[in-house]
This record gives sequence, structure tokens and C-alpha cells, in this order.
Amino acid sequence: MSDQSVDNRRKVVYVEDEPTMIELVELILKGRGYQVIGAKGGQEGLELIPQVKPDLVLLDLMMPDMNGWDVYQKMKADEYMKTIPVIIVTAKAQTIDKMLGLHIAKVQDYITKPFSPSELIESVNRVLSRQADQAGEEAQN
Repeated sequence: MSDQSVDNRRKVVYVEDEPTMIELVELILKGRGYQVIGAKGGQEGLELIPQVKPDLVLLDLMMPDMNGWDVYQKMKADEYMKTIPVIIVTAKAQTIDKMLGLHIAKVQDYITKPFSPSELIESVNRVLSRQADQAGEEAQN
């Protein structure tokens, strides 16, 4: 595979403290043409996102160094990172957590672990498709 084809793939940064989860998501999304870059924890994620310039961030909530909501708040306070769509991927499956994420924090989607490969792929495709539609509308205005 040439470097050119790698550059054309949509980039996803997955901020997660479990390396096996990063590998699993990479395996699932790589087969769909996405390039997944793992960040092992919140601080590493905040350093990596501006370097990678991803199309999407997958964000775990429960991490030892910095919880996912802190990462999300720092992203939304940053001029560049605030426009990047975020999907929460977490074991926090309570309805209140999901409602807080989707309706209060305004994340683009919320997936609970364990999830199926199709659930992850559908969420990523839906969020990126919605992002492309919004970009197209803004270009027309």
C-alpha cells in the first residue's frame, strides 16, 4: 500500500487507556477504510489530536490519568479541537450518563461497552456523514 492511499483514509483518534480496546477498534474500523490512531489516556489524547488532525475522536470516559469528560471539555475550549465530532465509547451504560452525554454535553453519539462491530461502524459512519452534510451546508451559505 502506498503512502498516498494511507493519507486518503479518514482518521480516527481513539482515546482509551486499555490497549486491547484500541486494537479491537482499529481492527474493526481498518477493514472499513479508516485509519485509527490510539492515545493511551486523556493527556496523550489531548497532545495527539492537534498533531493528527482527525476527522473523529472516540473517547472513553473512565481513564486513570484524566477522565473523558475533562478531555471533552478541554477539546471544546480549544479553537481547533472544538469542531471535531466526538463519540463516547464507555462502560458507563446508565441512562443518565447517556442523556448527559447526548443532550447536555452534546457529544455526537454514545456507545456502551461491550458493543458489536456493526454498532461501532454504524455510529462512526452516521456521525461522519452528518459532519459532511453540515460542512456542505456551510459551504453553500
